[in-house]
Amino acid sequence: MSLSIRNQIPGTVTSVTAGEAMSTVKVRLTGGQDITAAITTDAVKDLGIAEGTSVKALVKSTEVSLATAPVEGISIRNQIPGTVTDVATGGAMGSVKVDVQGGELTAAITKDAVEALGLAAGSAVVALIKSTEISLSL
Repeated sequence: MSLSIRNQIPGTVTSVTAGEAMSTVKVRLTGGQDITAAITTDAVKDLGIAEGTSVKALVKSTEVSLATAPVEGISIRNQIPGTVTDVATGGAMGSVKVDVQGGELTAAITKDAVEALGLAAGSAVVALIKSTEISLSL
């Protein structure tokens, strides 16, 4: 299956906490970072996701936010450090590619945000992703 989602990082499930409607799935990415995905309990069952399952974490570029340092006092737990490898801006929006251990993420953010953060190749950043915005595929 081909997808338009460019952010696809492989990893291994380390735990599943099932709820009635939603479950949290912790994944260790190939680069060693831990992330949490919140997906439906039905999806966990249908896909057979369990500890040790190899998965890909999928995230739309519009759901990746960037910060110049780790952020405290925020509910977003998925904070992945990386280095900007490329920045392309247009009239209103920008596309920022970030090298993270084990893969690459692309963030679609406003041109104003790119400029305000001073993002350029070589900039250290932290990618912020809500657990509800991470999908998993086998």
